[in-house]
Amino acid sequence: MLPLANRIKEIHPGTKVFVTDRFGGWSSLEPMWHQVLEIGTDALQFMASHPQGVHLIGYSQGGLIARGILEQYHLHNVKTFISLSSPQCGQYGTKFLHLFFPTLALDTAYELFYSMAGQHTSVGNYWNDPYHQKLFFKYSTYLPYINNLVESEKSESFKAGITRLKKMILIGGPDDGVITPWQSSHFGCYLGEKNLTVVEMKDQGFYKNDSFGLRTLDQTGRLVIHSIEGHSHFDWHTNHSIIDKYIIPYLD
Repeated sequence: MLPLANRIKEIHPGTKVFVTDRFGGWSSLEPMWHQVLEIGTDALQFMASHPQGVHLIGYSQGGLIARGILEQYHLHNVKTFISLSSPQCGQYGTKFLHLFFPTLALDTAYELFYSMAGQHTSVGNYWNDPYHQKLFFKYSTYLPYINNLVESEKSESFKAGITRLKKMILIGGPDDGVITPWQSSHFGCYLGEKNLTVVEMKDQGFYKNDSFGLRTLDQTGRLVIHSIEGHSHFDWHTNHSIIDKYIIPYLD
């Protein structure tokens, strides 16, 4: 995120920017809730020193962690949340996983991720296999909960953390090459066991039921979606044209 942070400071001199890479490299495989709580503690300290409100930007897996922070710490003072090519509806593709699991096959990945051991990895926590949804709900300890697909004692506060936002910006595109399906960056994902059909955000049950406040944001004009062609997954946080056109304008 450093190129993005540096660009923000170039355009808005004096702006305070909190950047964390606490879970970089192999540490990124730490369970999602662990990362949410660890990074969230640091983020809360930053928020406390800026009571006028802050903006939160999460790139790739970091965008899914950021949403967990918003829901876990629902009394936050985040004004705008920007999700930058993040698997908000989960991941069902192994291209980037081969960096960590070189022999992992798409059709058998569920055997690892939908297990007690697999749930000790971040990817397992948001692996969304359309062919094994029963196992997804049985084992996954993160994505079904922050999407309020599974009711918990925190369901109400999770929703409150999202509806508290003034803006949510979703950025992604068809040439991403890593987030699979790429529409996951816009809350779309594969559903159904007969074929890999992408169900778009507004046709998802969690949108129709307003499970965690997504429909509320949309209907009140607080949800903005950008679909940008021609950019790979590793462009989003380094390309100045993307930063200047699709991120900076929301950082008032």
